[in-house]
Amino acid sequence: MSPSPLPSVCIIGAGPTGITTAKRMKEFGIPFDCYEASDEVGGNWYYKNPNGMSACYQSLHIDTSKWRLAFEDFPVSADLPDFPHHSELFQYFKDYVEHFGLRESIIFNTSVVAAERDANGLWTITRSDGEVRTYDVLMVCNGHHWDPNIPDYPGEFDGVLMHSHSYNDPFDPIDMRGKKVVVVGMGNSGLDIASELGQRYLADKLIVSARRGVWVLPKYLGGVPGDKLITPPWMPRGLRLFLSRRFLGKNLGTMEGYGLPKPDHRPFEAHPSASGEFLGRAGSGDITFKPAITKLDGKQVHFADGTA
Repeated sequence: MSPSPLPSVCIIGAGPTGITTAKRMKEFGIPFDCYEASDEVGGNWYYKNPNGMSACYQSLHIDTSKWRLAFEDFPVSADLPDFPHHSELFQYFKDYVEHFGLRESIIFNTSVVAAERDANGLWTITRSDGEVRTYDVLMVCNGHHWDPNIPDYPGEFDGVLMHSHSYNDPFDPIDMRGKKVVVVGMGNSGLDIASELGQRYLADKLIVSARRGVWVLPKYLGGVPGDKLITPPWMPRGLRLFLSRRFLGKNLGTMEGYGLPKPDHRPFEAHPSASGEFLGRAGSGDITFKPAITKLDGKQVHFADGTA
């Protein structure tokens, strides 16, 4: 009996997930095309990516140490710092593509604008150049940072309203010096940008607004990258959580100790945020915390605690 033909695969995106998927397809001899809307690989880690989909800002460093982020089949250079800059990660992804000979299988400056699955399970995709192709398998690897979402608050705001997706540095796209700035959200990007703009020579006042408190983990604990201290996966989950929380309690303390609101959950019951600077800025009074925004009125921002 003759072997079944190998399926044809369409990969959307040549960011970290797309290129590792492409490598696996090549490794197993599975025919594939990888479509990338930009002129280079790297996706979100391509600063000022001409496809307009990158949320990368100039000062961005990865919040996961190089020991955790490296692909299993392509170790990072020993010369890289513990928490590489976006430019170093961008080069790492390009080196990965060259090392495994993937570039010739990536179709650059071409996006997939439509994909339909027929009754037989085949995928018909339409490319941005109008060409139509059919594949057995569709793998969507375009990430989730490319489409900015701005909350819809009541009222109108007369100041500058922008998403972190558009932020490059304190002077681009606008000069932040001397301005009163509200950063909404306490995810990693929010903490990075708040820490940067919270420097006294930049924003006149820096407020962070969030609906609830979060656990902010420093990048280093005990002089080593915090994620190197993660308990081993073979340990029972309950014991891992107990030991991790006990360690944080002794070495980090409470969020209230830094002038931040008390989280309504214990560490690791929700995804924590990570920052090497935010806790120090908050504890030094460079950052003021406010609860959720209730409405906008001209250049005033009203918060749930009744202040504006």
